[in-house]
Amino acid sequence: MHQILDFPPAPLRRSSLMWLWLPLALIIGMLITVAMAPPQTSRSGLFVTVPFVLLLGLVLNWMLRRRSIRLDNRQLQITATLYKRTLAVEQIDLRRARVLSLDEHTELRPRLKTNGFSLPGFYAGHFRLCNLTKAFCLITDRTRVLSLPLRDGGLVLLSPEKPRVLLDRLRQLADARGHR
Repeated sequence: MHQILDFPPAPLRRSSLMWLWLPLALIIGMLITVAMAPPQTSRSGLFVTVPFVLLLGLVLNWMLRRRSIRLDNRQLQITATLYKRTLAVEQIDLRRARVLSLDEHTELRPRLKTNGFSLPGFYAGHFRLCNLTKAFCLITDRTRVLSLPLRDGGLVLLSPEKPRVLLDRLRQLADARGHR
């Protein structure tokens, strides 16, 4: 029987959005200040630059909202901004999987962005952790992170609203097939 279950990611902190929009607002303010300062120069560039910066902000804001965690039959599908990762349940070492806080397990914090998108409090994509492990991340809440070690040595770090529910469901699927 084909079953699709969605596990919503934990909500993004408002301060993460501030770190997106505050720098863009400062850039627009500087552009306007420079255009208005003497000597008077052509202000026609503002009519292109300011809308471009606003459009860039809207695209980045859309990317931040593009997050999902879905269990489609025996496939875990993760969408994190422009990045996607699909894992079969058998690829995950569920014996070592756990829910943890990155404040306590600092070795698992994303440190080096290899191909990802990050703001304070938000990590999406491919990272090297403090312990140099390769990881795919969708982290919106550092205090409730589902750590999924992969059999190939990698790691997936997720912040679902209810990480324990997702972990229990993954273990049920593994038990049904005799994989753990």
